[in-house]
Amino acid sequence: MLLASCGGDSSAPAITPPPTAPTEPPVTPPVTPPEIPPPVTPPVTPSKPDWFTLYGHCEHPRTGPQPNGMPYFDLQGTLDDELRWMRSYIDDSYLWYNEVPANLNMADYKTPLEYFAVLKTPAITASGRPKDRFHFSYPSEVWYAMSNQGIELSYGLTWSRTATGVLPRIWQVALVEPGSSADAAGLRRGDQLQSVDGVDMQANTTEDLAVINAGLSPKAAGEVHKFVLTRNGASLPVSLTSANLALMPVQGTRVLQTTSGTVGYLQFHDHNAVAESQLADAFTQLKKAGVSDLILDMRYNGGGYVRLAAELGYMIAGPEASRDKIFEHLHYNDKQKPVEPQLFSSTAYGFVPAQLKNGVALPYLGLKRVTILTTAGTCSASESVINGLRGIDVEVTLIGGDTCGKPYAFTPAPNCGTTYFAIETQGTNNKGFGDYADGFQPTCKVADDLTHELGDASEGLLATALSYRANGVCPAAPLRNRTLSGALEVLRPEGKQIAIRVR
Repeated sequence: MLLASCGGDSSAPAITPPPTAPTEPPVTPPVTPPEIPPPVTPPVTPSKPDWFTLYGHCEHPRTGPQPNGMPYFDLQGTLDDELRWMRSYIDDSYLWYNEVPANLNMADYKTPLEYFAVLKTPAITASGRPKDRFHFSYPSEVWYAMSNQGIELSYGLTWSRTATGVLPRIWQVALVEPGSSADAAGLRRGDQLQSVDGVDMQANTTEDLAVINAGLSPKAAGEVHKFVLTRNGASLPVSLTSANLALMPVQGTRVLQTTSGTVGYLQFHDHNAVAESQLADAFTQLKKAGVSDLILDMRYNGGGYVRLAAELGYMIAGPEASRDKIFEHLHYNDKQKPVEPQLFSSTAYGFVPAQLKNGVALPYLGLKRVTILTTAGTCSASESVINGLRGIDVEVTLIGGDTCGKPYAFTPAPNCGTTYFAIETQGTNNKGFGDYADGFQPTCKVADDLTHELGDASEGLLATALSYRANGVCPAAPLRNRTLSGALEVLRPEGKQIAIRVR
């Protein structure tokens, strides 16, 4: 704090008495002592929460280089240090910190993950959903590879599946990553899983489920597991090898010629760091092609960086509609200072400088409308794109299913080898709207069509989007896979069901 004082000249001219002497001795007025100002109390610097000082005090300190090449700075600590760090972090940062049960006994929990799992609101929404469905963690090295390098331990498969606990279990291939083990084995979208390492997918004993889970979620690269799938009733046995794959978040960019104009199409699967340059390249390609409309396929995009979503919003809307407009304003709990809103971003952040440098102007299409293909796997930052564009009056048509319903964000909080994600903010758009915890409903409700490849003009969601664009009418019934509609979840590689949205 800077203190300032104001005043005039401290010296004054002497007062000369009149020449005639007084007849009586002058009366000296009583001297009033000057008012003594109160003592100045220096400003008190607020103490930081315990999680600042307990950070890095680990029961099992790590050694050696981090993935970014820097050494670890862990200090020898105890389990109690890690649990107290976690409780302090939740009490300070969690959006609903005052709803966390107060009667949790720290001594009852043997690991940080066990304790973290209960440090959330137990409230239920009016629709019957848990208020907080997005409380999770990753090993820090796994999270670093996923978010900064786009690398995931995987066979190269994204699954569509019936909801957890629902029998019969129906798992079908939704995406096959080019160049992956699954691609080399000839797997295709729509193939249905029958068994894993000899155990039928309908088995339900503890031992059988352990075998299935071990095969579906390998722990290290180089694991080989046997799968049997079916395609059109024929058995398809394959062996798949897990690997650390550099997944492509932007795929299938193409131009579709229609009787009413040129339409751009692109698949966008993840708001991660490597997606920034790929999106810029895709929009440059579409701009050169002179597209007048865009179909953005985000049916399996579980989220990621808000800043990247703000860049995507700009590349769709352009400068005229988005200049100085709020893309998303993140609202924290009452312990945190308000932050400036995230505006639409006309320049690159430079997540991966070698691919796209900070400050580079982004391409844009300047569209007044956009069509987005959605399912329950469309989540978080993907929903921010929908909400942000609607906040500046871009017409957003949704084709497919209800989105997941996550108007919330968090900052990754790493400590002692685990990165924790606890909801910190709720986001609102330029109009102040952010109430979509039950998801956005589609303009045309259509089941995900696993019988066609993505980008095929005959695929159910894309065909509906093109038809609705032409005549403004939704189909009378879902086009494909009607028996599974409403029951499918998307399972990303390595159990990434719900991708994250971060600042």
